[in-house]
Amino acid sequence: MMLIENGIVIDPANGIKKQASILIKNGKIARVIDNREELDTIEINSCDRINAFGCMVAPGLVDVHVHFRDPGFTHKEDIETGAEAALRGGFTSVVLMANTNPVVDNTETLTYILEKGKKTDLKVYSCATVTKGMAGTELTDMELLLEKGAVGFTDDGKPILDATVLEHALKKVAALKVPVSLHEENPAYIQNNGVNAGKTAEYFKIGGSPREAEICMIERDLQIALETGAILNIQHISTKEGVMLVREAKRKAAELGFDNIHAEATPHHFSLTQDAVLQYGTLAKMNPPLREEADRQAIVEGLKDGTIDIIATDHAPHSEEEKAKSITEAPSGIIGLETALALGITNLVNTNQLPIEILIERMSTAPALLYGLSAGTLSEGAPADLVIFDAGASWTVGAFASKSSNSPFAGHTLKGAVCYTIVDGKVVFMNRALRSASCHKLS
Repeated sequence: MMLIENGIVIDPANGIKKQASILIKNGKIARVIDNREELDTIEINSCDRINAFGCMVAPGLVDVHVHFRDPGFTHKEDIETGAEAALRGGFTSVVLMANTNPVVDNTETLTYILEKGKKTDLKVYSCATVTKGMAGTELTDMELLLEKGAVGFTDDGKPILDATVLEHALKKVAALKVPVSLHEENPAYIQNNGVNAGKTAEYFKIGGSPREAEICMIERDLQIALETGAILNIQHISTKEGVMLVREAKRKAAELGFDNIHAEATPHHFSLTQDAVLQYGTLAKMNPPLREEADRQAIVEGLKDGTIDIIATDHAPHSEEEKAKSITEAPSGIIGLETALALGITNLVNTNQLPIEILIERMSTAPALLYGLSAGTLSEGAPADLVIFDAGASWTVGAFASKSSNSPFAGHTLKGAVCYTIVDGKVVFMNRALRSASCHKLS
């Protein structure tokens, strides 16, 4: 047994935010205990005990947009190093994207990923692709891939340009009652990806990626989702117009009796603007690109009012050699698992734009619900997957657990440090640097 004492327990699924203790038995949540008399009745001497005084205790974080690059690109990341990075960041469950090599359009690759994930302390899930080879033309055998363990479908990294193919896919996932997550960038509009068309692209003397590339795809795909009733997740939204389109689609869905429209934002899109590319170069190059301050503010507003219901990292490792290339040749993407919670606390909670319980809901409860995962809650009988963190602790980003270090936040001092990550009642990460300063293990 384990007893986590004296922390501020946050459980959005049950509307809990209070000082309490959590009793764990056999890897499950046994009870949330909120008074001293009840605590005294427990045989606490037989428990492993963690004093979480000064810390917050919440359901383990859930990231539904992660690239572990395995198989095919393991010089950037593999499932083992990706899992270590996730656990260090307070994540207990992740959903991997399917653009590996080979892509996850077949049961062999899917099984390889899931079996390798089981050998880590992290709960590793995976999407399969919507189309074979991510070519955007022929649908995969969705029923078979679901039977073999896929939790949803995505061609992330590539948009599905053929509207007829997408309509067939959304009708299929609507019948299967699983989500499809879409990368919304039309390459017909893009001269150079990863950099916003505007002053930043002009600085580099390139055409860049205009906002229209995202807007037109979001508008089309929301309409098809409303017509089919499919569970649709708009990935890594970057434009104010995209946020407005999702807000309106959610309103229309509610009128139809649906709750099928979802959207995710990344920590880098709510933290940075295109100015970061001028400062950090390729380390701030990503798809979709960082855009203007008005877009960043619209994303924050979307997170506040629930238009954007999920925060996902789009953890995208690349090697130092790859990122050292020119702005047009370097790959897009940054790592994010180890900094996501702190960026949320630093740039949303500490700026009074989002309460801590809503941040946890967006990073744990809502993403778990989207993919139907047994996570994101401290309900009795739920898996004892938790994160214990000190929201007031400062730390400097660096020395990543990830195999890659492509982050514009390296060297930044952030607030909010993970003290413990617990999976199925087992401590799988402990921040020894913070042990004496905040929450600490008693026995």
